[in-house]
Amino acid sequence: MITDQPITDLVTRARNGDQRAWDDLVERYAPLVWTVCRRYQLRSADAEDVHQTVWLQLVRRLEAIRDPAALPGWLATATQRECVRVLRAARRPHTPEYVPDAESIPDQRAGMVEQDLLEAERHAVLREALARLPPGWQRLIGKLIEDPPLTYAQISAALNIPVGSIGPLRGRCLDKLRADPAIAALINADAAAPARELAGQGQ
Repeated sequence: MITDQPITDLVTRARNGDQRAWDDLVERYAPLVWTVCRRYQLRSADAEDVHQTVWLQLVRRLEAIRDPAALPGWLATATQRECVRVLRAARRPHTPEYVPDAESIPDQRAGMVEQDLLEAERHAVLREALARLPPGWQRLIGKLIEDPPLTYAQISAALNIPVGSIGPLRGRCLDKLRADPAIAALINADAAAPARELAGQGQ
């Protein structure tokens, strides 16, 4: 279920033992953890271990996170440290492959952390925009993005809507998402980025 709860509310409720809030936190920021694991090219089993370890660490340390808005950054850093630990453990004495120290992550991976946080922010913004759609539209979007993809006939049977209505309804859903203020802000920011880069190169 897609939720539209601010991060501050979710963290506060999770600290108070609200399991639903905790589940929402995991669902919202799991893509950030997986993204960091992919950047370190961990095997699937190792990535699963890192994922579980990071969330267990958060259970123990949630009270220590004073600013809930800092949670994505905390998760990114904790995941990186766990990835480094796993790579160190897997390294063989005869393998000259370099594995960075956890202490050097802030300098060496700063750009990657920034990208991970941007992706997590966009994911959260999209989820919140989806939560503002009517429930029927949410269900349609959910079916359209399933993996492996569903045919329109399968979607029609699952949602009990005519096949011919799926395309137009999909278009209205996307138009509504593009018009959402948060999504529009991201689109405008992305469009302005190349201009800012060119301006910086011209200085």
